[in-house]
Amino acid sequence: MKILPTLEGGLRIDAEEPGDWMLLQGITHDAVSCDENLAHRLGGLITDEDVAPDWQEYIVPDLDEAFHADLSYIASAIAAARVECGGGPGPLWITTEDAFHWYSSLNQARLALEEIHRFGPSEHLSPSDLPPQNHNAFLRSQFYCAIQSLLLEHVMR
Repeated sequence: MKILPTLEGGLRIDAEEPGDWMLLQGITHDAVSCDENLAHRLGGLITDEDVAPDWQEYIVPDLDEAFHADLSYIASAIAAARVECGGGPGPLWITTEDAFHWYSSLNQARLALEEIHRFGPSEHLSPSDLPPQNHNAFLRSQFYCAIQSLLLEHVMR
Protein backbone atom coordinates (compact mmCIF):
# COMPACT_ATOMS: atom_id res chain seq x y z
CA MET A 1 0.00 0.00 0.00
CA LYS A 2 1.19 3.48 -0.84
CA ILE A 3 -0.15 6.73 0.57
CA LEU A 4 0.69 9.98 -1.18
CA PRO A 5 -0.47 13.59 -0.91
CA THR A 6 -2.39 14.91 -3.91
CA LEU A 7 -1.98 18.22 -5.69
CA GLU A 8 -5.53 19.09 -4.63
CA GLY A 9 -4.58 18.88 -0.94
CA GLY A 10 -5.87 15.40 -0.18
CA LEU A 11 -4.41 11.92 0.05
CA ARG A 12 -4.39 9.03 -2.38
CA ILE A 13 -4.13 5.56 -0.91
CA ASP A 14 -3.10 2.97 -3.49
CA ALA A 15 -4.15 -0.53 -2.51
CA GLU A 16 -1.76 -2.93 -4.19
CA GLU A 17 -3.31 -6.24 -3.15
CA PRO A 18 -6.55 -7.55 -1.65
CA GLY A 19 -5.04 -7.56 1.86
CA ASP A 20 -4.70 -3.78 1.68
CA TRP A 21 -8.47 -3.46 1.35
CA MET A 22 -8.90 -5.73 4.37
CA LEU A 23 -6.52 -3.55 6.38
CA LEU A 24 -8.49 -0.43 5.46
CA GLN A 25 -11.77 -2.12 6.34
CA GLY A 26 -10.21 -2.96 9.70
CA ILE A 27 -10.46 0.70 10.70
CA THR A 28 -14.22 0.47 11.23
CA HIS A 29 -13.98 -3.01 12.75
CA ASP A 30 -11.35 -1.88 15.26
CA ALA A 31 -13.29 1.28 16.09
CA VAL A 32 -16.30 -0.71 17.31
CA SER A 33 -14.42 -3.62 18.87
CA CYS A 34 -14.83 -2.52 22.52
CA ASP A 35 -17.70 -3.77 24.65
CA GLU A 36 -18.74 -0.16 25.24
CA ASN A 37 -18.69 2.46 22.50
CA LEU A 38 -16.39 5.47 22.67
CA ALA A 39 -19.12 8.01 23.42
CA HIS A 40 -20.15 6.06 26.52
CA ARG A 41 -16.53 5.52 27.59
CA LEU A 42 -15.96 9.27 27.34
CA GLY A 43 -19.21 9.96 29.18
CA GLY A 44 -18.04 7.70 31.98
CA LEU A 45 -15.11 10.05 32.55
CA ILE A 46 -17.52 12.76 33.69
CA THR A 47 -17.84 12.08 37.41
CA ASP A 48 -19.21 15.38 38.74
CA GLU A 49 -22.63 14.45 40.12
CA ASP A 50 -24.12 17.77 38.96
CA VAL A 51 -22.91 17.40 35.38
CA ALA A 52 -22.82 13.65 34.70
CA PRO A 53 -26.58 13.07 34.21
CA ASP A 54 -26.87 15.93 31.70
CA TRP A 55 -23.75 14.73 29.89
CA GLN A 56 -25.21 11.22 29.60
CA GLU A 57 -28.59 12.52 28.43
CA TYR A 58 -27.57 15.28 26.03
CA ILE A 59 -23.94 14.86 24.96
CA VAL A 60 -23.36 11.11 24.76
CA PRO A 61 -26.18 10.39 22.23
CA ASP A 62 -25.06 13.20 19.91
CA LEU A 63 -21.43 12.17 20.23
CA ASP A 64 -22.32 8.55 19.52
CA GLU A 65 -24.31 9.58 16.45
CA ALA A 66 -21.43 11.71 15.15
CA PHE A 67 -18.89 8.91 15.71
CA HIS A 68 -21.17 6.41 13.96
CA ALA A 69 -21.68 8.80 11.02
CA ASP A 70 -17.92 9.16 10.56
CA LEU A 71 -17.44 5.39 10.58
CA SER A 72 -20.28 4.89 8.09
CA TYR A 73 -18.81 7.56 5.83
CA ILE A 74 -15.39 5.94 5.56
CA ALA A 75 -16.80 2.40 5.39
CA SER A 76 -18.80 3.52 2.34
CA ALA A 77 -15.76 5.22 0.80
CA ILE A 78 -13.60 2.12 1.25
CA ALA A 79 -16.31 -0.20 -0.10
CA ALA A 80 -16.93 2.03 -3.14
CA ALA A 81 -13.22 2.29 -3.96
CA ARG A 82 -12.80 -1.46 -3.57
CA VAL A 83 -15.74 -2.20 -5.88
CA GLU A 84 -14.47 0.35 -8.40
CA CYS A 85 -11.24 -1.59 -8.84
CA GLY A 86 -12.77 -5.06 -8.49
CA GLY A 87 -11.03 -5.75 -5.18
CA GLY A 88 -7.61 -5.60 -6.79
CA PRO A 89 -5.07 -2.81 -7.03
CA GLY A 90 -6.61 0.64 -7.09
CA PRO A 91 -6.87 4.07 -5.50
CA LEU A 92 -8.84 5.42 -2.58
CA TRP A 93 -9.04 9.20 -2.49
CA ILE A 94 -9.31 11.28 0.68
CA THR A 95 -10.29 14.87 -0.09
CA THR A 96 -10.19 17.85 2.23
CA GLU A 97 -13.94 17.40 2.70
CA ASP A 98 -13.37 13.79 3.82
CA ALA A 99 -10.46 14.48 6.15
CA PHE A 100 -12.33 14.95 9.42
CA HIS A 101 -14.36 11.76 8.91
CA TRP A 102 -11.13 9.85 8.36
CA TYR A 103 -9.30 11.45 11.26
CA SER A 104 -12.21 10.76 13.62
CA SER A 105 -12.57 7.15 12.50
CA LEU A 106 -8.85 6.46 12.77
CA ASN A 107 -8.85 8.00 16.23
CA GLN A 108 -11.80 5.86 17.29
CA ALA A 109 -9.97 2.76 16.07
CA ARG A 110 -6.75 3.68 17.87
CA LEU A 111 -8.56 4.46 21.12
CA ALA A 112 -10.44 1.14 20.97
CA LEU A 113 -7.23 -0.80 20.34
CA GLU A 114 -5.59 0.94 23.29
CA GLU A 115 -8.61 0.25 25.50
CA ILE A 116 -8.50 -3.47 24.65
CA HIS A 117 -4.73 -4.07 24.59
CA ARG A 118 -3.38 -1.38 26.96
CA PHE A 119 -0.23 -0.75 24.94
CA GLY A 120 0.74 2.44 26.74
CA PRO A 121 3.34 4.82 25.29
CA SER A 122 4.76 3.31 22.10
CA GLU A 123 8.30 4.55 22.79
CA HIS A 124 8.48 2.06 25.70
CA LEU A 125 7.08 -0.84 23.72
CA SER A 126 8.88 -3.47 21.72
CA PRO A 127 6.40 -4.92 19.21
CA SER A 128 8.43 -8.13 18.91
CA ASP A 129 7.80 -8.85 22.61
CA LEU A 130 4.02 -8.81 22.17
CA PRO A 131 1.87 -11.92 21.67
CA PRO A 132 0.70 -12.27 18.01
CA GLN A 133 -2.80 -10.84 18.56
CA ASN A 134 -1.44 -7.81 20.41
CA HIS A 135 1.41 -7.46 17.93
CA ASN A 136 -1.00 -7.24 14.98
CA ALA A 137 -3.25 -4.79 16.83
CA PHE A 138 -0.25 -2.63 17.70
CA LEU A 139 0.89 -2.55 14.08
CA ARG A 140 -2.62 -1.55 12.97
CA SER A 141 -2.65 1.19 15.59
CA GLN A 142 0.68 2.49 14.31
CA PHE A 143 -0.59 2.35 10.72
CA TYR A 144 -3.69 4.35 11.71
CA CYS A 145 -1.45 6.86 13.48
CA ALA A 146 0.66 7.24 10.33
CA ILE A 147 -2.43 8.03 8.24
CA GLN A 148 -3.57 10.54 10.87
CA SER A 149 -0.15 12.20 10.70
CA LEU A 150 -0.39 12.43 6.91
CA LEU A 151 -3.88 13.92 7.23
CA LEU A 152 -2.62 16.55 9.65
CA GLU A 153 0.44 17.35 7.57
CA HIS A 154 -1.09 17.44 4.10
CA VAL A 155 -4.86 17.74 4.34
CA MET A 156 -6.02 19.39 7.55
CA ARG A 157 -3.72 22.42 7.49
